[in-house]
Amino acid sequence: MSTLVEFARIVDEAARTASAIPQLTETHPALSAEEAYAVQALSVARRRTRGEKRAGYKMGLTSRAKMQQVGVSEVIWGRLTDAMRVEEGGELSRARFVHPRAEPEIAFIMRRPLEGRVTAAEALAAVEAVSPAIEIIDSRYKDFRFALPDVIADNSSSSGFLLGAWYRPETDVANLGLLVEVDGQVVQVGSSAAILGHPLRSLVAAARLIAAAGERLEPGDIVLAGGATAAHALSPGQFVRAEFEGLGSVSFTVVS
Repeated sequence: MSTLVEFARIVDEAARTASAIPQLTETHPALSAEEAYAVQALSVARRRTRGEKRAGYKMGLTSRAKMQQVGVSEVIWGRLTDAMRVEEGGELSRARFVHPRAEPEIAFIMRRPLEGRVTAAEALAAVEAVSPAIEIIDSRYKDFRFALPDVIADNSSSSGFLLGAWYRPETDVANLGLLVEVDGQVVQVGSSAAILGHPLRSLVAAARLIAAAGERLEPGDIVLAGGATAAHALSPGQFVRAEFEGLGSVSFTVVS
């Protein structure tokens, strides 16, 4: 347990100071996913002692291709805090991150609690609204290289998020075309169907996996369903905009 507490301190300090660190698995190659989630929980608890508040959860590895690439059959998840929220249309400081990247996502906000094994219909019934979103991911590991337990311990790379306008929960988000522009040039094109075939499946997975960790989705929680395209690296001066079919856009400017 003392090793996990120390790992939590290391990844928390890396995120807090935007400093690159070696992989945890370099010194502890046997680190398991279960232990990595314990590190994640401990590191986010450190943030909360500094005043950050719970905001929800993010899902990762929600692309079948990404799962195959990493060699896993299950999605991963991380935690969101209010300090990670970036104002839509506002500025994102590059100095806060090590390797920041942006990816377009679908977000849910919960109307009532949800936990355990649920159907898609049960998950949808617990949703207050859906929104276009951008997640800022940032691995704190040197050279953006890591094993799966490293990613999980590092809050599944989640570092920030932006939300667009909210829409009714029954809004069809199954197969929405979307694109990401940087300074007016299209850099990514995709569909929300890349998120496990349907973003709602990601919410179903969230309810099950988070319950297994002794937690549950609570009213007001935001759930980011996972990247719908590859993540795009960010540099100062860029204006980044994600356009979603039928849902409008989400944008921000990267500053130094």
